[in-house]
Amino acid sequence: QVQLVESGGGLVQPGGSLRLSCTVSGFTSGDYAIGWFRQAPGKGREALSCISDESTYYTDSVKGRFTISRDNSKPTVYLQMDNLKPEDTAVYYCAARHGGWWCGRDYYTGAIAEFWGQGSQVTVSS
Repeated sequence: QVQLVESGGGLVQPGGSLRLSCTVSGFTSGDYAIGWFRQAPGKGREALSCISDESTYYTDSVKGRFTISRDNSKPTVYLQMDNLKPEDTAVYYCAARHGGWWCGRDYYTGAIAEFWGQGSQVTVSS
């Protein structure tokens, strides 16, 4: 059974940085993708970034500020978030599905995610 365990959320001042981690277990092959979403109060879920053997994706709102990476030895996927803004305040979720194609711009949506982490609160405030 696939499980995703998140860590690393918290409170940070505007302009600060945080790193989220998503530890993955249970995949029996390497053909899968891991990504990050967020949901702010009163707003819909937003797809942020995704990584697989085939591609890496960033939505425009975080491009240049957020960096996704992975350590296959653990295996863990990270979301490094720099120059954080108050509008980045949200619950952040990692998600996964079989198929590296999921990280393509036309395919990356939470509607077809197969597995979800528990969510991590990120609050950007002075």
